Amino acid sequence: MREVLAESVPEQTMVQAVLDSKFDVQKALDLVLSQGSKQHVKTKNEDAVIVGKKTKGKTRDSQSARMESEIVPKITKMTVSGKKQSMGFEVPCVIAEENGHANTPQKGLSAEDASVTSGVPEAVSKSTLSQVMQVSEEQNTVPTPVRKSGKTKPQIDVKAELEKRQGGKQLLNLVVIGHVDAGKSTLMGHLLYLLGNVNKRTMHKYEQESKKAGKASFAYAWVLDETGEERERGVTMDVGMTKFETKTKVITLMDAPGHKDFIPNMITGAAQADVAILVVDASRGEFEAGFETGGQTREHGLLVRSLGVTQLAVAVNKMDQVNWQQERFQEITSKLGQFLKQAGFKESDVAYIPTSGLGGENLVTRGQISDLTHWYKGKCLLEQIDSFKPPQRSMDKPFRLCVADVFKDQGSGFCVTGKIEAGYIQVGERLLAMPPNETCTAKGITLHDEPVDWAAAGDHVTLTLTGMDIIKINVGCVYCDPKEPIKVCTRFRARVLIFNIEVPITKGFPVLLHYQTVSEPATIRRLLSVLHKSTGEVTKSKPKLKNDSGARTFTVQLKCSQMPKLLFKNPVTSVEGTSAINWG
Repeated sequence: MREVLAESVPEQTMVQAVLDSKFDVQKALDLVLSQGSKQHVKTKNEDAVIVGKKTKGKTRDSQSARMESEIVPKITKMTVSGKKQSMGFEVPCVIAEENGHANTPQKGLSAEDASVTSGVPEAVSKSTLSQVMQVSEEQNTVPTPVRKSGKTKPQIDVKAELEKRQGGKQLLNLVVIGHVDAGKSTLMGHLLYLLGNVNKRTMHKYEQESKKAGKASFAYAWVLDETGEERERGVTMDVGMTKFETKTKVITLMDAPGHKDFIPNMITGAAQADVAILVVDASRGEFEAGFETGGQTREHGLLVRSLGVTQLAVAVNKMDQVNWQQERFQEITSKLGQFLKQAGFKESDVAYIPTSGLGGENLVTRGQISDLTHWYKGKCLLEQIDSFKPPQRSMDKPFRLCVADVFKDQGSGFCVTGKIEAGYIQVGERLLAMPPNETCTAKGITLHDEPVDWAAAGDHVTLTLTGMDIIKINVGCVYCDPKEPIKVCTRFRARVLIFNIEVPITKGFPVLLHYQTVSEPATIRRLLSVLHKSTGEVTKSKPKLKNDSGARTFTVQLKCSQMPKLLFKNPVTSVEGTSAINWG
């Protein structure tokens, strides 16, 4: 009965009700409630409060106590130094003094002031009691607001919002690749300066600092090589990312490292690109060093093709060092053309542009030098970039983002960066990380260092996430829609293209698998078949080993740790040294 009635009914009344109902709890409750309703009606009809008689032990009359509890059931009593003070709502009520009289606080006075200044009982008007009881009833009947489980996701027209944000221009992700010291950073840094993305004051600062460091020719490269170690060594180590615009497109530029020690970083950048610029050095001996076995020109070309890039612009750089010779340009393009066709590029999707990164010739506007104009009538580099065809974005597909980097930022949560492969995301949405199978909330979205409320497929974003431990997420994990999660696998079939292998490939052969931003050790479980290089037809089933030195295509079954199946939307291709699959 105490759990049901709480403190609203004195204990003596409940005991009497239990005795009268012969220990039947239900009847006792009915009896107490009926007495309470009668007392409520009786109180409303009274003109004054009944004052309890004095008793020797300074106790309160049971009827007065019941009436007080009905009038102010919400006030908690606390005894301090022998006096009873009311804590909580300041509602006119009956206050019991030590002398046994019931005093009503006057308007404008506190309970303590009333108990001191008033020595005789004062009558409480009928209207005051009715008002107090009405307020108490209203407080008890007001429903508690129910908190909603989550915010309703506003529906947005992604395509319309994307066009509005980009001013009607299409989005394109561009990666710059090539052999070390081919002039990639200088070429693109000078391009950005000519487009106005770098102001003259900043460029002058880079020129002065590079001269002091003894690297005067690296001034334009410092636009993209921002770290002290990169500037000191004169080598790009990580993927530099920036944005610029052409007449019809918004370009996200990624400057990939060319040194062989930073191949994993180059793969990370190439995996997020739609198109690529392959920069080669036209100087005598330099092109040959990058193109021969062991050079990064050949390897980078194969890598971007294996990672899904189909459109390529070849920037034949440093042509000013060979006096813009047409013979040298044709020699380079003929060697590269044969190789790129073998790698899987269509001739119509490859363009060759003679350039000078340091001099800025044929970058933003067509070259004006007579040694060039008398034999070259084609596009400049910026025009070629503007003519690339952007791929179809999977706006209507479930959200997918492959993690390229993970880091701890200020405040709660952590940050991940990567390219949105499909769908779109808004601030406050729940995400599922696979394969860890952990959920989290997108607290913030940053696009090109600017906070935004949403982002869509094709955007390179930084997500601030909460509700998940940072140690559970790694580079290569995929964030997806919890309602439509991706599947993971430990075995899959791959169609592999091999080049100039030195060790025969057999069952149980260990490899290192690179795809998107994933780098995982794997093992060849079975060699399923050998395929014809051009037609793809099976020429031999279940071969025992593969040790051909020429380019061959065959299918294998690989075993690895858990990986998202999203990554295998294209055939996995292997090349010499390091690529989609690294042999040994």
